[in-house]
Amino acid sequence: MDYSRHQQQVAYNSGRQGRKLQLRKGCEVAREAQGPEPGIVSSRPARLFLALAGLFLTNALMAEFIGVKIFALEDTLGLPPFGWQLFGQSGSLSFTAGVMLWPVVFVMTDVINEYYGARGVRLVSWLAVGFISYAFVFAYLAIALAPAGWWVTVGAANGVPDMQAAFASIFGQGLWTIGGSITAFLIGQLIDVTVFHWIRRRTGERWIWLRATGSTAVSQLVDSFVVLYIAFVLGPQQWPISLFLAVGTVNYGYKLSMAIALIPLLYLARRLIGAYLGSATSEWLRAEAAGGGTSARETGLRAESR
Repeated sequence: MDYSRHQQQVAYNSGRQGRKLQLRKGCEVAREAQGPEPGIVSSRPARLFLALAGLFLTNALMAEFIGVKIFALEDTLGLPPFGWQLFGQSGSLSFTAGVMLWPVVFVMTDVINEYYGARGVRLVSWLAVGFISYAFVFAYLAIALAPAGWWVTVGAANGVPDMQAAFASIFGQGLWTIGGSITAFLIGQLIDVTVFHWIRRRTGERWIWLRATGSTAVSQLVDSFVVLYIAFVLGPQQWPISLFLAVGTVNYGYKLSMAIALIPLLYLARRLIGAYLGSATSEWLRAEAAGGGTSARETGLRAESR
């Protein structure tokens, strides 16, 4: 009886090894038929990562520069003024123009988290910090250039008597504001990726809305207050703590509401990515991301070119 079982086990192992050899041989034949291995940019997962990273970086950079403008949400929507009162402070719903783009950054963070893991998010976050710093350095250098005499008054007919002063006001954000924004952004991103995968490990592949919204809720709670604390409490304006808490709470409420409102966009992105990559590659990427993430280079070299 034992001998019979031994024979069956040997036959099973032999068959298994044979199937492995057949699969390996089939892959080699397929690679030979395809010719030389394509470059990384020929891989759909790599192209997708480049597109997502480009959109992420563009939105983050633009949000920093257009954030110098403060707009009234009520007037923009044609609504009556909404006066809030918090911590002994009062005000209206006024935000920086950058809040138009930061929600897109949140969605891009979640999508990259979902398909490229923690390493993918950390990579684009550090790149964003580097690019934003680079852009502000050259903005300050441009401000320092001596303006042409005729250019200074070229906008006088349009209500801009001094173009140099206007240019400096728009692009010359205070160093405290820049430092606070970059610091808060990086801390928020690192917290986001940690919370995202913490939730993912406990829920599996279910409830993408929960890990996306939950990670944004925690990260933006920190981001909203860190940027204000560095820029306006530690900075030269030295806001009172009551004003700091009030404005931070209003800003956080707006960001959280936008994160919830954009949940359908996250599901749309997931559907489009699945259609672009194919279900097999899409599921493989998500499995790799859940297991610790993968870099863009690894993804491009390992994934099947389509």
